[in-house]
Amino acid sequence: MKKVIIITIWVSIFFLQAEAGKEKIFFNLKFGFIKGGEAELIISDTIFNNKKALHYYMVGRTTGLTDKLFGVNDIYETTVDADTRLPLKSIRNIKEGKYRWYNETLYFHDNDSIYSQKSGGKKVPDNLVDIISVFFYFIHNHLIDDLKPGASVTLPTFHADKIDDITVTYVGDEKIETNLGKFDCYVLVPSVDKGKVLKRSDGLKFFISKETNLPVMLEFDMRVGALRAELESYQVNGKEQVAR
Repeated sequence: MKKVIIITIWVSIFFLQAEAGKEKIFFNLKFGFIKGGEAELIISDTIFNNKKALHYYMVGRTTGLTDKLFGVNDIYETTVDADTRLPLKSIRNIKEGKYRWYNETLYFHDNDSIYSQKSGGKKVPDNLVDIISVFFYFIHNHLIDDLKPGASVTLPTFHADKIDDITVTYVGDEKIETNLGKFDCYVLVPSVDKGKVLKRSDGLKFFISKETNLPVMLEFDMRVGALRAELESYQVNGKEQVAR
């Protein structure tokens, strides 16, 4: 379950499109009708090295009985360039039961390198993104605009102190009903390591609003059953948002 929460934390922020001011999104995580956790993201304007930037702060946690069993409280932070959406600094602060992981990474895109507290400096692929900024970059650069159903895009991505390629496939469109109303959505499937949790490497499915680029629902095809992340609330500068 704790790996599921981690995955959900990632996907709960992947497809948001950050604008000026502050945005907040909240998801409930459910097995059927049973709530097992929640994820929250705050996006705000900031300055990094005297340049305009955006700061993504995301926390995912278990709740109720699930919290007593697993005790997950994971925090991810990424600061990205306001123009390119490429990461400038990322922080991963993981607490899962007795397990702890903390790492900070700086990104130097002018010479395609990074510096990780865990492993030091290294050369990296051009336009490397991290696990938080990968789909902000995807949306900001309008990569989905050129995709037809069945087509995909692959991006080099830094996570857990290693670099992997994430391939995102656009599978079609669907109308989704949420707590905030109905949304016409793109349906996107990323390829991930299925590990011990997912049935398949394509066992994650994202429903992204065509109007707002907001993730409105997330589905996980797991070995132990189906998990769904449901959009509960979305705020812009403290004002609740709803579907038109």
